[in-house]
Amino acid sequence: MLGEELALPNIQPKNNEKFEEIKNVYRGIRRSGPESLRHVKRTYKQALKRQIFTGEYNPLKPRVVPYKEDRRYRTYKQERLPNFKAVIIYMMDVSGSMGNEQKEIVRLESFWIDAWLKKQYKGIETRYIIHDAVAREVDQETFYHTRESGGTIISSAYKLCQEIIEADYDPMAWNIYPFHFSDGDNWSANDTQECVKLVDEYFSKVANVFCYGQVESEFGSGQFLKDLREKFAGKNDNVITSQIENRDGILNSIKDFLGKGK
Repeated sequence: MLGEELALPNIQPKNNEKFEEIKNVYRGIRRSGPESLRHVKRTYKQALKRQIFTGEYNPLKPRVVPYKEDRRYRTYKQERLPNFKAVIIYMMDVSGSMGNEQKEIVRLESFWIDAWLKKQYKGIETRYIIHDAVAREVDQETFYHTRESGGTIISSAYKLCQEIIEADYDPMAWNIYPFHFSDGDNWSANDTQECVKLVDEYFSKVANVFCYGQVESEFGSGQFLKDLREKFAGKNDNVITSQIENRDGILNSIKDFLGKGK
């Protein structure tokens, strides 16, 4: 299962505290159980196998009727799951070079990352930042539905993210995960240098990992990803980058970010 392949990278207990919760985890199939746990697909499959084996199945008039002995039920066991204090800070470029398709890809990836993390971990907080030439913090509804445009100054988002962390999330008490998504088109090389410096001197120190995902855009230069990789690829495990060509690349991008979790 995909969920078993993913985890927040470098997550750890803070202030020597580690909380756990008891959760029912479904692990297998058995022949008996409560109807609320009946596995419909496996029951149907078992009935189909029986009918084919006994010669009852007619492909011209396919009709599969499960018998009592065909019924299959999910089994579960109780597991202790980690409960860490962590904050996920999503940053999205909403400038003019980011078309509707690019923004939708970012929203889809952010949604699935967020949904999976909240299912797997308790104690997760989320914050949302959008930016063009100016960054601002928004609520979840605005993040997933805003349609803005303008120039791009990426450092505005990084500086606001830094302000949020310094105001609300002591790295000694929180696991910190900034995620930034853009098409890689920035206002100037000088601003890109400022961003690289912030990632190098601040985010790579206070965050468990810093994640940057770049979506393909016919209007974006894509240079920002090249600059980040030139600086950090193979040199700093706390900086993870991912290139997202289209919607089909979302799953692989999520694996880039969370597939190395420990």
